[in-house]
Amino acid sequence: MNSPTDTHADAAKQAAADNAIQRVLVLEMVRVTEAAAIAAAQLIGRGDEKAADAAAVEAMRKAFDNLYIDGTVVIGEGERDEAPMLYIGEKVGMGKGPKIDIALDPLEGTTITAKAGPNALAVLAAAEEGCLLNAPDTYMDKIAVGPGYPEGIIDLAKSPTENVKAVAAAKGCDPSQINVCVLDRPRHAELIAELRELGCGVVLIGDGDVAGVIAVTDEETTVDLYMGQGGAPEGVLAAAALRCVGGQFNGRLVFRNEDEKARARKWGITDLDRIYKLEDLAKGDCIFAATGVTSGSLLDGVKRRRKPTGEVYMTTESVVMRASSGTVRWIRGEHRIA
Repeated sequence: MNSPTDTHADAAKQAAADNAIQRVLVLEMVRVTEAAAIAAAQLIGRGDEKAADAAAVEAMRKAFDNLYIDGTVVIGEGERDEAPMLYIGEKVGMGKGPKIDIALDPLEGTTITAKAGPNALAVLAAAEEGCLLNAPDTYMDKIAVGPGYPEGIIDLAKSPTENVKAVAAAKGCDPSQINVCVLDRPRHAELIAELRELGCGVVLIGDGDVAGVIAVTDEETTVDLYMGQGGAPEGVLAAAALRCVGGQFNGRLVFRNEDEKARARKWGITDLDRIYKLEDLAKGDCIFAATGVTSGSLLDGVKRRRKPTGEVYMTTESVVMRASSGTVRWIRGEHRIA
């Protein structure tokens, strides 16, 4: 019979083993996004969004097959009847090891990639089972701010003007000194007009609102706030990134029809007007990983190079973050091409 000391020692060993598994996973997740980015990069500028997305999806799925996890996709490219995309509920990994929930976008910025524009990414987030919101594939109203502000500084229930003034007051500047990142869409015409009436700088992006949200954490981008409506799955991915590096996020699901409301209820969402905060979307020990497909404000894109020896290889740039340690790693990879 084990003594209490033996029991505590066994528990400590198991905790250490679990932690080691998680630390290994941090870098393994980068291999998954690298694979998707390299596959999508073959189709940059080719004008075929679906082909680029399909290539990224298939490469990401194959990369997951090598991971010692019992993974479940909670945010993906669709539902089971939409395979071969990585669908919600799909099992990934070897089916052994820690139970992990996965949120992913194998190619965030399909149009960007097809047109060779900036800021296309291969993105995923991973967390312990039950720690990521199983968000339906609908739109989401979003607002985000970087770290260092009082809790509750942003509130989606308030107007854009009120939120800008609150951040400006906390920053000790005039609202005209605040820069806001917004997706360049017709639906945001009133929002953009309101922000410009305040004198704000409006940073318009054509696509890629995960990178747009993360921009609020990067001092070099000079972006103070992110506002506007984008995809709900991307909202969860962005929230996972902010959990790792700090910041605040509010999101509220937007439903265009009864079918979308029914899909939300199917995934257990009953309060359709709820405003979700950061830890409602992503909690626990999250891992966020992204690899650039095309170069942008966050990451360099995939580049094809040839060494003096004649070897052809691809270079990638990735970022991987972990919430429990607050660690952010920037990783440059060289991948030999047969």
